[in-house]
Amino acid sequence: MKVGLFVPCYVDALYPEAGIATYKLLKHFGVDVDYPEKQTCCGQPMGNAGFENMAKPLARKFDDMFRGFDYVVAPSASCAAYVKVYYPRLLKGEHECLSSKKMMDIVEFLHDVLKITSLPGNFPHVVSVHNSCHGVRELGLSAPSERNIPPFNKIIDLLKLLKDITIKEPERKDECCGFGGMFSVEETAVSIRMGEDKIDRHIATGAEFVTGPDSSCLMHMAGIAKREKKPVKFVHVAQILAVGL
Repeated sequence: MKVGLFVPCYVDALYPEAGIATYKLLKHFGVDVDYPEKQTCCGQPMGNAGFENMAKPLARKFDDMFRGFDYVVAPSASCAAYVKVYYPRLLKGEHECLSSKKMMDIVEFLHDVLKITSLPGNFPHVVSVHNSCHGVRELGLSAPSERNIPPFNKIIDLLKLLKDITIKEPERKDECCGFGGMFSVEETAVSIRMGEDKIDRHIATGAEFVTGPDSSCLMHMAGIAKREKKPVKFVHVAQILAVGL
């Protein structure tokens, strides 16, 4: 199995430890991993802002770079969802998009493909799980609470493999944290208020840490929490899962 590691631009620039943790997890489970050094942004910021024509060249470049792998894995639910869900429509009629069929978030890959059953680390802390919008509604990392289907949460399934961890979920667990990419820029006041509400619900669980599959959501909440001196820390789920590796 040959896997291409995609590290999104904001992870590379601001949270490289999430990319390193993803690499460590893949190597620990015997995956043949390659990191194409000339990779760039997937184009999600342009697409979300309404400039899809600017995203197309990046989509073509991404597909050309990653189409030869069996899977493409990323520590970002939102970027993985953009490639998987939007690339086929974005490139329809002009470029056969193969990478979109192979794209997976690291949680999805560990849970659904490798089907891991053990991890060597322990994390003796109370952790509240943040279900990012893309992870819930586009990648199916957990069951949307508003739909009448049996509950599941792949993030929690993986975290349970660690020793000494206490896992919680906040009230209104599927509600957006308010980041939403361009939304946080264009509707700053609303975005901050949504983030404050979400953080308070995480804190109400007794959590020391908030974790999830999207550094963007965690970044948004961490910024608010730091500014308002709220007593909780934020860390990507890959970093917790890689403890002990």
